[in-house]
Amino acid sequence: MYKSGPPPPYESPPYAPPGYSQTVGGVPPANANGPTIVTTIVPLGPGSTHTICPHCHAEIDTTTKTEPGMIAYISGVVIALMGCWLGCCLIPCCIDECMDVHHSCPNCKAYLGRYRR
Repeated sequence: MYKSGPPPPYESPPYAPPGYSQTVGGVPPANANGPTIVTTIVPLGPGSTHTICPHCHAEIDTTTKTEPGMIAYISGVVIALMGCWLGCCLIPCCIDECMDVHHSCPNCKAYLGRYRR
C-alpha cells in the first residue's frame, strides 16, 4: 500500500505543450525575443474585409477573388446525373452563391484566407 512519509516530489512532464511557459516564484520568464504581439482573427466574409495584414502589418481592405467551391462542383455533378449534361451542369459555376471567396492583401499580395459557402 502507501508508505508513510512525504509525498514524492512533483515531476514535470517530459514535453511541454505549445504555448506553455513555467513561472518560477510567481514571476513570469523574461521574453528574450522582444515585445509580444497579440493579434485577433477577423472573420472573412463574402465581401472585402477591413483588417490588419499579419504579413506586412498594414491596415487594409482585403482584395477578393471568387472561384467555384465544393457546392458548385457537387451541384454540377447532381445536375449532370439528372440528365442535363449539355452545359446546364456548368451553371452552378456561374452563380455567386456557389463560389468561394479568396482574400489577399492588396499591399504585399499575401494570401489571407478563404470564405467557404
